[in-house]
Amino acid sequence: MNRTAILVLWCAFSLSVFAQDAENTPGTLITDRPDATESPNTVPVGYIQVETGAFYESFKENGVTSETYTYNTTLVRLGLLENLELRLGWDFSEVKLSDQNTVLSGFNPLLLGIKTAIAKEKGALPDIGLIGHVFLPFSAGKDYKPETTGVDFRFSFAHTLSETSSLSYNIGAQWGDDSPEAAYIYTLAYGLGITEKLGAYAELYGDLPENHSANHYWDAGLTYLMSDSVQLDATIGSSITDGQDILISGGLSFRLPTKKNSL
Repeated sequence: MNRTAILVLWCAFSLSVFAQDAENTPGTLITDRPDATESPNTVPVGYIQVETGAFYESFKENGVTSETYTYNTTLVRLGLLENLELRLGWDFSEVKLSDQNTVLSGFNPLLLGIKTAIAKEKGALPDIGLIGHVFLPFSAGKDYKPETTGVDFRFSFAHTLSETSSLSYNIGAQWGDDSPEAAYIYTLAYGLGITEKLGAYAELYGDLPENHSANHYWDAGLTYLMSDSVQLDATIGSSITDGQDILISGGLSFRLPTKKNSL
């Protein structure tokens, strides 16, 4: 984890230097991390946005504690059209179980998806976006390889409350883990700008499987804008229902032009 932290900080420094030289960037970076709530905003045309990080999670179920170390939670977002982006995500995880000496490790299924911005905020009506993903089994390591393709979708909403605060929320559903059972998902996040560069958020989120007990979680964190195109983040969280003991996460997001004339 120390090596990961050093790499993240080094990348952030290098990208900050680059970003300071860029001109005509399309506003301040808006990311889909570190919280579980996805933004309704899409990446501008002509830009690629990379959101990456690492997290540690401890989870207890049926008397067995699992510790998950995810070293690479990378999501790549590419602006295709004015209101449409392509999304690719892949991460590498390592899981240790308290009742076994073995360690599970490998890549999770590749995420492939799109996001479209449906409507802009107007009065009491929020920004609205729609996001959909498929999770491709052939791309996963043998320890995490499902037999069927996973699917999820969600509608994303965002309200401006004041010059320094906002409220965002998602609703949707997901199918995965080789189960036909749908799990309905929700998120609710409050964001606050402490300074021009430093932000904070608090969030409730969870899922409601059709035939199993609901899972509810909370998290909170900080974001720091090194420039309009580079952001650092840190998060801590846990579950409200039985299960997750703790979640700790840190990450880096940055945006780059895909063509020289975008500078």
